[in-house]
Amino acid sequence: MYFGILIALVPLCLGYLIKFKEQKWITKINQILSWMVYFILFIMGTELAHLDNLAANLKIILFYTGIIFICTFGGNFIFLAIVDLFLPWRTSHSNATYQSRFKMILESLRVCIALIAGFVAGLFPLFIWQYSEDITKVVLVFLLLLIGIQLRSNNISLKQILLNKVGIATTIIVILSTFLGGIIAAFILAQPVRVGLAMSSGFGWYSLSGILMTEAHGPIIGSATFLNDILRELCAIILIPTLIKRYKLTALGLCGATSMDFTLPMLQKGAGVSIVPPAIVQGFLLTLIMPIFMTLFNSGLF
Repeated sequence: MYFGILIALVPLCLGYLIKFKEQKWITKINQILSWMVYFILFIMGTELAHLDNLAANLKIILFYTGIIFICTFGGNFIFLAIVDLFLPWRTSHSNATYQSRFKMILESLRVCIALIAGFVAGLFPLFIWQYSEDITKVVLVFLLLLIGIQLRSNNISLKQILLNKVGIATTIIVILSTFLGGIIAAFILAQPVRVGLAMSSGFGWYSLSGILMTEAHGPIIGSATFLNDILRELCAIILIPTLIKRYKLTALGLCGATSMDFTLPMLQKGAGVSIVPPAIVQGFLLTLIMPIFMTLFNSGLF
């Protein structure tokens, strides 16, 4: 139990202690991270292909995905919208268009292609697949190490985080409403509450949540968690242009951990530069706590 926690937290903390000042190294780390994510998702696909009663299990995965997504994303939407109605956040408006939205959706779907490619490859009886679990663990350690370095490279100080009330507020609302949705989903799916909480604590970070959940609970729960988080990102991309003018907190909160990177350009286009600091703070905090919460829930400490 504690070994699993150490595997997740030690490389993340060690990576956070490493700081690169030159942009070229940060760019290389980002590129390596991207390829590692695709590789791990490919391995996840091969593990999915080795499931017994594959057709029946795929139905279970889709059912689990639908329930956890409705409960968590729906919970986020309701709570954030209520706050937006009674405590609206006024910022400068932007008249920017969203011509790149379709391109961003296609970018998100690339991760699904990696999973499908792994699934197809896993159907072939290759001896290397018997080592897939060990390969995933090794790659995961390096992935967390690089993520720690990436977080440090954002140059966000504790003072900046504590002073940004909007970013902290949306983070708290997202966490609480997501966990509430996870608890409800656990009862519907007849799963332990800690599993529902773990499945819900990805906050849109699909590249890591699917891996951690597959390691802890197998490919069915892992795949459902991955699909839930990829759906979150896709729906956020679709909804941002509609919500950003009147419901800025809702648009920001629905982005989850991706508000720091992938969905940040869309948020900035719709709400102007004033939304950038809280978006970065929210994304940073959710990215930082996600592996901690998920590992703790998976370990049974809660």
